Parts: sequence; C-alpha cells; structure tokens
Amino acid sequence: MSSVPRFLATAARQARPAARYTAPTASLQQQRRGNATAVDPPRQKAWTREEIQEIYDAPLMDLIFQAASVHRLNQPRNEVQLATLLNIKTGGCAEDCSYCAQSSKHAKKVGLKAEKLTEVEPVLAEARKAKANGSTRFCMGAAWRSLEGRKRGFDRILKMVEGVRAMDMEVCTTLGMLTPEQAQQLKKAGLTAYNHNLDTSREYYPKVVTTRKYDERLETIEAVRAAGISVCSGGIIGLGEETTDRVGLIYEMSQLPEAPESFPVNALVPIPGTPLEENTRVTVNELLRCIATARIVLPTSIIRFAAGRISYTESEQAMCFMAGANAIFTGERMLTTPTSGWDEDISMLNRWGLRQMKSFESPTVVAKETPELMAATEGRRLEEAAAAAAAAPAPTA
Repeated sequence: MSSVPRFLATAARQARPAARYTAPTASLQQQRRGNATAVDPPRQKAWTREEIQEIYDAPLMDLIFQAASVHRLNQPRNEVQLATLLNIKTGGCAEDCSYCAQSSKHAKKVGLKAEKLTEVEPVLAEARKAKANGSTRFCMGAAWRSLEGRKRGFDRILKMVEGVRAMDMEVCTTLGMLTPEQAQQLKKAGLTAYNHNLDTSREYYPKVVTTRKYDERLETIEAVRAAGISVCSGGIIGLGEETTDRVGLIYEMSQLPEAPESFPVNALVPIPGTPLEENTRVTVNELLRCIATARIVLPTSIIRFAAGRISYTESEQAMCFMAGANAIFTGERMLTTPTSGWDEDISMLNRWGLRQMKSFESPTVVAKETPELMAATEGRRLEEAAAAAAAAPAPTA
C-alpha cells in the first residue's frame, strides 16, 4: 500500500476553522453546512486514473478523514436521505447481467417467475406508505433492456411518475436504455432522477454483461443529462473485479460532463442460481475505500449506500456515513434483495445523531428542477402546513 497521497497530507496540514470551499461547483452547495472545520479540497481538474488509484490506496484512516472533510464542505451536514425502491416489473429481462436474479437467462436456476408491469394505483399506494414512513425519494425499477415496443407500459410509468411527484417526493426510475425522446417525456412528467449504473470499469464490464456495451450505457446517461434529469449512476463491488476496476468505475464518473447527482455503491448480494452465487462478501474495508474515494473525487454527488447494506453491522454502517455516504435504501425490499425497514433505520440514524434529508433539499437536485415544478411543490407544502395548523387543537388557557 502506498504512502499518504501528497494532496491528503497537504490538506490535513492546512486545515483551518470556518473557511468554505469556493470552487465553481460550490455555488450549488451553499446551505446547511454548519461550522465544519474546512480542509482544502483535492485539486479541481480532470482526474487521472493514477491519481484516483493513489487516493484509493492511501492508509484507510487518512482516506476516511479526508473524505469526511470533503463531505462536510460539499454536502448537508449530518444528514442522510431515506429512499425506497419498488420493483414495478419483475423478471424476464433480456440482459444477461451475471449478478442479477431478473435475467431471463438465469430464470430456471434462480426460480424467479416473470411478472407483468404493475398497475398505477398499487405503485402510488406504496409511494404513500414510503412517504408516511420517512422516505423522501421513491424509486421504481422495471426489469427491461429498453423501452422499445413498450409504449403502453411507458405511458403507465409516466402516470406513476406524475403521481409520485404530486406527493412532493423525489422520484427516480430505472427502466433500461432510454432514447433522448423518452428522457424528455420523463422530464415533462416530473422525474427527478434516472438510475443507470455503469456497474464496473470499462475493462471488466464484458466479464459481467455481454448483451449491452459500455458505451450504450453512457449514451443513456447522456440522454438523461441532456433532458435536464439528475443522473444516478454507480456500480457494484464484489463482482470478482480488481481494485483497479473499482478505481476505473469512479474514474469514468469523473469524466462525465457533469458529476452524477447520485453515485450508488452496491455490495454484491450473491443470489443462488446466478453465475456469481459463490462470490465472497465484500469486506467493510473494501466498502469504505470505495465510498471514501468516490466522496473525494465526486464531492457534490450524493453517495447512496445501496444493495448489501443489511449484511453490515450498525457500527460498520456508521463508518460508511463518516466516509461520505449520505443516502440509504430502506423499506421492505430492494428489487429482489432484502433491506432493513424504516423503523430500524430511523432508530439507527437517531442513535448516531443523523437527521433525515428532506425531499429537494440537495442543491444539486434542485438545480435540475424546473421553476414550475418547484413552485407547485412549494405551493402544496404551504397548503398542507395551513391545513395542519387549522386542524390543530386550540391552546388551553
């Protein structure tokens, strides 16, 4: 393992109270930082893979310290967003992703039966339940390669997006590959973010998926970005890749025209019947290195600790928050893998002094929203507040 990278050591020496990060991206990050001790951020230029590898290989405690410092300068302090992910179309996917239970190629071994797209109202009922339990982002996933030939299904999903947005929740979908026109329709319906993971490095990707090319994923991300939708894109660790592939994934994210609004970090959940069913569990040290490195390289992105979180202890999860993770998935399930429930997660956050991030609180998210959508959201919130005040019992003398 290498010695401490030069910029880490320099930043630690130059720590100074009450300073603020003033790089160009900071204009989006001017709220709710508190009085964090400021540390000079890493150099603001295009990252090389060698630089990111140097960060990744740093002594772990130095790496976490620097990541925590960068986090406090660029993200709402001590806040974690609760998101809920609902599978709206299970199984039957034409892709052959080696980690996924929903691939039709693995269906017989996994024993997962393909289902039709869920109707609108049951999805909205799940969104209402998620909101009532504290989630502020509602995500919907369909096991499709793309939306080609699915006009009726897509129209139904647009209604789902409109309905969730009317609840003043952030709304995200993952539907496979998109055309620019489809991305524009989702934006018009009120979509906040679109998830389309790169999964791993460009070099390792063909060992994980053979039915889709890496550049096709990047084309969908570009269509999403061009439509003015927030990009949610990350990957999975534990696929059998090397550390250089984890660095390669983060490098790819750093080369996008804009940093992704969200960078999900998934720890592989080996599913019986898939080609990766025998893979070993990712260690917490590996997880921390990925989260911390992503936080330093992508300071304005929300780092979403996603699949596999349930297999780590509460103390290990707290270390992930220290390293820069500031969103988790909670509820009943994550597509086909388990997660912990709302009550359990809210209690955990309370024990560690962490607050729940509200919908549309992240400046990076708000920057992509149209004034009309935000005005409608604010108007509904004011109406709800007035109604609640009117219903409150009068104070007694």
